[in-house]
Amino acid sequence: MSKSAVIQIVGYKNSGKTTLIGKLLESFKAMNLQVAVIKHDAHGFEMDREGTDTYSHHQHGAAAIAITSPYRTAVIEEQATSLVQLIERFKCYDLILVEGFKREAYPKIVLLRGREDLSLLQELSQVRAYVTRNQDGSRVRAIAAPPLHFGADESQQIAAWIAREAGIASPAP
Repeated sequence: MSKSAVIQIVGYKNSGKTTLIGKLLESFKAMNLQVAVIKHDAHGFEMDREGTDTYSHHQHGAAAIAITSPYRTAVIEEQATSLVQLIERFKCYDLILVEGFKREAYPKIVLLRGREDLSLLQELSQVRAYVTRNQDGSRVRAIAAPPLHFGADESQQIAAWIAREAGIASPAP
């Protein structure tokens, strides 16, 4: 099995990471690509809901819970899982988008809210492109930046670039 391409979408809180990923996913779906998303949450999260069987199993001490149907599978484990382990688990997909994990060493697209975030371009490894927006929607140009600069409204161009970089064939127009 071939190795999946991995691209990180990183930036500070409220920089538009989740919004961009949503738009990229729409473009990749139109390309008939199967894409996995791994999201980092530094604060902890709750995925299960009170009143469900899996919630009950968790409340009664299960260290891991899996639920599956003909259409969906979810696994909840009471342990941290490294990004490397998650990528290995998702290697059967065409592409893996990683939201966050700024310090990991995978190719990155950095989202900048404004000039105050420009330092990320020098602090992070493997920055391949950056996306900018101001409150008024204008671009912020970086000095000594990576070769590619996109605006926040260029999600289709970003998706096409990612597909080319990943070596994933894009359908003809």
